Amino acid sequence: MDETGLFYLMAPDRTIARRQIEGSKKDKTRLTFVFAANADGSHKMEPLIIGHAQRPRAFNRKSGEQLGFYYRSNAKAWMTGLIFREWLQKMDQQMQDANRKVLLLLDNAPSHVVRDLPLTNVQVFLFPTNTTSKIQPMDVGIIAAFKRRYRRFQLQDAIDRDEQQKADIYKVDQLIAMKWAKAAWNDISSKTIANCFKHTGLFERETQKNEVGSEEQDIENELKDAINQLPISRPMSVHELINLEEEQQVAHEEISDEDLIKLSSSQDQEEEEDGEVMDENPPMSTKEKLNVLHSCISFLDLSNPNHVIAHKVLRNIQFEIQTIEKKQTTLDRYFCKEY
Repeated sequence: MDETGLFYLMAPDRTIARRQIEGSKKDKTRLTFVFAANADGSHKMEPLIIGHAQRPRAFNRKSGEQLGFYYRSNAKAWMTGLIFREWLQKMDQQMQDANRKVLLLLDNAPSHVVRDLPLTNVQVFLFPTNTTSKIQPMDVGIIAAFKRRYRRFQLQDAIDRDEQQKADIYKVDQLIAMKWAKAAWNDISSKTIANCFKHTGLFERETQKNEVGSEEQDIENELKDAINQLPISRPMSVHELINLEEEQQVAHEEISDEDLIKLSSSQDQEEEEDGEVMDENPPMSTKEKLNVLHSCISFLDLSNPNHVIAHKVLRNIQFEIQTIEKKQTTLDRYFCKEY
């Protein structure tokens, strides 16, 4: 298990990025993510996301749970002792329900306080000081794999926005960033995770190293191509973009619970965030979504194997949208029925 920060609007431009990092506390475009997985990659826990507000404007007055996320918040979007203890007890309960006993590997960050917790199915091992960069599997490559995939979503979207001549091509709201992040985490293969555990030297495990390395290299090549397509004056390297030192620093700072109470008294976290970045695109109606899908399906050439795969995916999405619409129509008719 480990945490990382993410400046989710970060432009791959050295000049713009420096301004964004320096202003991150003001513009509130940083999130903290908590990741955990087992050694063979067969089980990835749902990521915990920590933001600045309980209900950011992009949530449309819904909670993180209602939107399908494990989401917590505090004024600085940091991991704290309270949030960590809640996360650890939740993990212990999940292991009880699955009748599993696990060893949890942790660094000794200030927020990782485990004393006096009544854990039954999770045993905690804290890494010695100054060793996590070498033997913490998340730091050895898993977090980097997540960030490659997140930045791929981000840069692909930026290219689309640039083609549409939008003013701020990196502008998305927090909910969109969280959806990209969740998809990025889910996309990491078990082989990649197992390979990272192997590189720590903690386990002897046969993995298909070349295949895994090729997968990550392919994504890096995609990121390089995307950066080259964007209007950037001082482009970052892919390594710089996914290994920002500031993202690691912000995730491991700790503030006391007393400080959090003081901060909460001056900021109502239930309210919408002032100045939060919002996506300017209005939500599409069901008819508009289906029309777009129809246009995409019409474009496909089913003699091309890749188009056949795309056709199946688009048809599945079309079916999901139609099913949801039918259910909603049925409910509307039921509640509008005159007795």
